[in-house]
Amino acid sequence: MTKIGVLSDTHGYIDDPLLSFFDSCDQIWHAGDFGSMEVADILAAKKPLTGVHGNIDDYFVRKKFPMHQRFMCEEVDVWITHAGGYPGHYAPPVYHEIHEHPPKLFICGHSHILKVMNDKKLGLLHINPGAAGISGQHLTRTAVRFVIDGDQIKDLEYIELKK
Repeated sequence: MTKIGVLSDTHGYIDDPLLSFFDSCDQIWHAGDFGSMEVADILAAKKPLTGVHGNIDDYFVRKKFPMHQRFMCEEVDVWITHAGGYPGHYAPPVYHEIHEHPPKLFICGHSHILKVMNDKKLGLLHINPGAAGISGQHLTRTAVRFVIDGDQIKDLEYIELKK
């Protein structure tokens, strides 16, 4: 059993309430737009960090974090990218691959909108953790955590913080 914390769109901002939300997690996954290597370093000092770069990230973030991460967590095929779209509206860079080889869990950021959706057609769970930072039009900062137990994704929780 692995407890995962997921966030996105920090845009260079991280604070103690958000970090505390990940205290019980085994790993942290960031779906892009770190905004700075400083945010990545703070997260990596807390828990093992897996991430992807986003459209606002500079050379240093892009050098450390790829555009896509695809890996197994226990028995779950996970794909993390930044601007991936959502069920029925997948972005062009992922459209073909997600239809040909769908993961069980597809995580992306970019929209600043918290979304958890089942894609029944592709048999996957889509999670967008929303935006954890203070930059952007969102009014509430959000992040999620959940458990992967074998091939099951369960016990999903989210946090809402004032901007």
